[in-house]
Formats: sequence, structure tokens, C-alpha cells
Amino acid sequence: MKRPTFSRWGFFPLVLLLLISSCSVKKIVYFNDLPADTTRILKQAAAFTEPVIQSDDILNISIQTLDPTTAAVANQSMAVQAVGASSAANVGNQVISGFLVDKDGYVNMTLLGKVKVAGFTTYQAREKITSLASQYYKEPTVQVRFANFKVTVLGEVTRPATYTVPNEKVTVLDALGLAGDMTIYGKRENVLLVRDQGKEKELVRLNLNDSKVFESPYFYLRQNDVIYVEPGKAKSAANNAARTQTFAIIGTLVSLLTVIITRF
Repeated sequence: MKRPTFSRWGFFPLVLLLLISSCSVKKIVYFNDLPADTTRILKQAAAFTEPVIQSDDILNISIQTLDPTTAAVANQSMAVQAVGASSAANVGNQVISGFLVDKDGYVNMTLLGKVKVAGFTTYQAREKITSLASQYYKEPTVQVRFANFKVTVLGEVTRPATYTVPNEKVTVLDALGLAGDMTIYGKRENVLLVRDQGKEKELVRLNLNDSKVFESPYFYLRQNDVIYVEPGKAKSAANNAARTQTFAIIGTLVSLLTVIITRF
């Protein structure tokens, strides 16, 4: 019996297909420069810097005393609608209770009056408000937190939206996680971060295929940061393939109708 022969010319396309597939998989894996069988400790990981309060921020400020009823007046705040804000579970506009920082950087508290907080961290603002509250209350305890710390994630992610997060220590990975992660078409090696720097916009490219992103000063986000995930060539190819398939189906139907009409 003659043995079946395996042509090298038939083998070459198979090898080429496997190489292309492996390259495609590598592009959609985060931090693919890390060896799979070793543990690596990053000694120069990015340092977290506390964000500073800006105009239009909404702050959750609470003053507590031994007698809770005495601080009720100072704790009165307004409900502010954060347009376009959402949480991981609810997408849409949210009504947030808190103290709005006006265009001059002040919050207006019922008993303490106008307090300048812009340019301060929440810790510094807490110390300042505690000092002012001590004039009216004995040993007050003050808490200051962002009520509308939000980031926006757009592009090739599962749920593009603006997300309000409950804490200040948010990374680019946290934001992508809230948005349901990138789709397989997202370019992980070229994620755009847009940061508001007063009158200027700072544009930064992040490579999430490289573990050095953990060392980037932009790894931790600030309020109002925007992350844009650009679609790769595979998305265009998929769209073109779908379009071509649609045209082919339409062409087949037209040909079929033409044959039916000419016969009858």
C-alpha cells in the first residue's frame, strides 16, 4: 500500500496560520513581557499621590461631635446632579449629596461659612475644617471625601461610560475593570489617557502589554481623567468581512431573483 505523502507546500500555510494566531494572542494579553513561570517584584512601582480638590468637585464633609445633634446644621449639604456620571451597576445621571466647590474654590457650609478648599488634598481640607469647627464644637471629628471622583472610559471596552468611584486610589486597571475590560479588538499597547491640567490637556500613551506600566506616574488616575482604548486593525478587518458577507448575500439574492424572473 502506498503511504500518503504530505506536501511541504501544504504544510507551509498551516505553519503560517499558527504563527499569525500566536502573534494575535500575544497582542491581547496584558503584561506579556512577564515570564509565565517566575515571580517578579517591582521595586520601582508608581507612587500614589493624593489628588487635590478642584472647582466643580463635590465633597462629602461630615462633622461629628459627642452630641450628634449639635453638628446637624453644619452637615447640611445640597443634592447635586452629576451629569453623565454612573457607577459599575447603574449607568446614567446620578444625584449626589455633598458640598459643591464653586469656581473660586470655596465650599459654603451653613455654620462655618465659605471655606477655601481648592488646591488642598482631602487630608489638608479636613485639618482646615477641623480647626474652624473647633471654634463652635468641642473636639470635633471631621471627615472629607470626594463624592464625585469620576473617570471616563471610552472606545473598545464592554461598557463605555463615566464612572463614579468611592475612593481616590484608582488605577487605570481599576477603570478598565469598571468598564468590563477591553474587547479583543482593543489596542492594549496604545491606550490614551487624557488629563485635565487646568487650561491645558495632557495626553499620555500607556502600553498595557508591558509590565513597566506599573512604574508609570500615570498608573494612578486623577478625577476627571479620560481613558480611550483605540480599536486595532482586527476590528476594521472584522467590519470589512461582515460588510463583504452582507454584500455577497445581497448579490446572491439579486441573482436568484433575476433567474426566477427570467424563467417565469
